[in-house]
Amino acid sequence: METILIKFLRILLISFYAFAGSYHFINSEFYSDLIPAYLPYHSLINYASGFFEILLAIGVAIPKTRLLAIKGIIVLLILFIPSHVYFIQVGSCVESAFCVAPWIAWVRLLFLHPLLIFWAWVVRKVN
Repeated sequence: METILIKFLRILLISFYAFAGSYHFINSEFYSDLIPAYLPYHSLINYASGFFEILLAIGVAIPKTRLLAIKGIIVLLILFIPSHVYFIQVGSCVESAFCVAPWIAWVRLLFLHPLLIFWAWVVRKVN
């Protein structure tokens, strides 16, 4: 039997990725400078990321597609790792997004990012 906590965490995850995905379209500049300079087609990467975050959030809401969507979120999070590394390399500051202390950028990469992956995996059950 599924707990209320798992259901709550799933709803929170769906909301989180739906908002994050839509923000790629609402304020695309926020994410653009976070995309590593060595990657081409920043706009395409940005909008595709937003599209897939929204699509995967919807997929998590549907029991039949939940596990596949969770795996998709985990793949996306792994694909975002170079952006976190790039953010650290550029001094933890990008003009269009935000600036933080370098240690916060490291915490974001080493602790928050794995926590997001764990969160997705925890809510994967279909019950």
